[in-house]
Amino acid sequence: GLRKEFPGVVALHDMTLAFRAGEVHGLIGENGAGKSTLMKLLAGVYRPTAGEIRLRNKPVRWRDVADAQAGGIVMIHQELNLIDELSVAENIYLGREKSLGPFVRVGQLRKDAAGVLSRLGARFSPAEPVKNLSVAEKQLVEIAKAVSCDASVLIMDEPTAVLTSRETQALFDLIDSLRKQNVTIIYISHILPDVLRICDRISVMRDGQLVRTLNEEEVRSATERQLASLMVGRPMANYYPQRVPAGGEIRLRLEGISSGNRVRDVSLEVRKGEILGLAGLVGAGRTELAEAIVALRKRDAGSIEVDGTRTTIRNPEQAVKAGIAYLSEDRKGRGLTLDMSTTDNVVMVSLRRYSRGLLRLRKQKSATREYVDRLKIKVARIDDPVGNLSGGNQQKVALAKWLEITPRVLILDEPTRGVDIGAKEEIYRLIQSLAQSGMACLMISSEFNELLGMCHRIGVMKEGRLVGVIDAAEATEERLMHMAAGVS
Repeated sequence: GLRKEFPGVVALHDMTLAFRAGEVHGLIGENGAGKSTLMKLLAGVYRPTAGEIRLRNKPVRWRDVADAQAGGIVMIHQELNLIDELSVAENIYLGREKSLGPFVRVGQLRKDAAGVLSRLGARFSPAEPVKNLSVAEKQLVEIAKAVSCDASVLIMDEPTAVLTSRETQALFDLIDSLRKQNVTIIYISHILPDVLRICDRISVMRDGQLVRTLNEEEVRSATERQLASLMVGRPMANYYPQRVPAGGEIRLRLEGISSGNRVRDVSLEVRKGEILGLAGLVGAGRTELAEAIVALRKRDAGSIEVDGTRTTIRNPEQAVKAGIAYLSEDRKGRGLTLDMSTTDNVVMVSLRRYSRGLLRLRKQKSATREYVDRLKIKVARIDDPVGNLSGGNQQKVALAKWLEITPRVLILDEPTRGVDIGAKEEIYRLIQSLAQSGMACLMISSEFNELLGMCHRIGVMKEGRLVGVIDAAEATEERLMHMAAGVS
């Protein structure tokens, strides 16, 4: 009977669900279905409006996260929550440091952290400052932080969204080990093949309610399409839209772009109306290339042309003026300002349009409501902080912010990361409609099947270099992986 209400919205309706000791229990549903709200109640982030939580058949009421952790429930959040200036080891044991009098035992801290990291297959040092890590490496630190607590219930919210296949397999091996130690794993993910592969039972949520729980036998015979249909409440067809031929005119041309040792002499062209994919393994330089284009990263060499005109881009504002928009993969850090409203985030880059000496707030809100309707953003009030929204709805707000400037070139870095299958379908159709309107789209994704389903051509990067560009019609996941790994 668990229930959670926020001002103007009921996020969870009388939820009754049991998790068994030593099982991996999948929890799936569209963004806004109530999954994260339910998990935050279990982990002490929120307190329930009604109902109760029972742990080992005894009622518990957590005062806060630390209280839940002391009770054995630990959550790995979808959004990264690390302190950049501290080391990996210091982040893992923050608040739980081993000390000798007033002094932290740094050597012991790093030794313990190294043990946890090795179980996850991580290849970076526990002494490394977190600010030097990639997004995928930071995700491993978040996982290590939770695993180090020796929890009896471990909640994983989108743990593999940015991990490579090698890192994902190491995590799955660890989950198997924890399952044998009678640890309960609650596994939330939009990557349905992973859910079917790792979970013993799967519960489906929709609109804050439990739709159905599949038992072990049902999970073994279930398909991705069946799970997707349960999530959205309707039959799911092939959710990649049919490709429309791109135009012939070159909209974006890069010549010899270099940035330190992360991007090396990259040249490519994106045509008007084309969706050009960018594939590669973690650390290949895809995000760094995007950041170099829009001057979030210093460019050492190379030139950029938009519609045949060479542009000077020394800062992000000049990129916007040139008609280039960049949707960052780091939604929380670089995509949005979470304590500001949905309206403020949507119009952030285009404020001049709504200013005549004073800001025209009514027009800002009108434009925001149009994007809420167009992108199907689930929001109680557009004046509420955008941090209150689910991850997928935050992603739609970040996308709306850039569509507001009507760019000629749209760079999309992991546009469907942490987004449910129904919202993915909506984003895919939106991207295609933008391309059809003449926009050139450069789409970075770690999901090869996504690139194959959406793109006209796919470029592959390895160690900062573009190693090839192939037509999507001629590409396969195996061929892309071979190119990305440097296998002939």
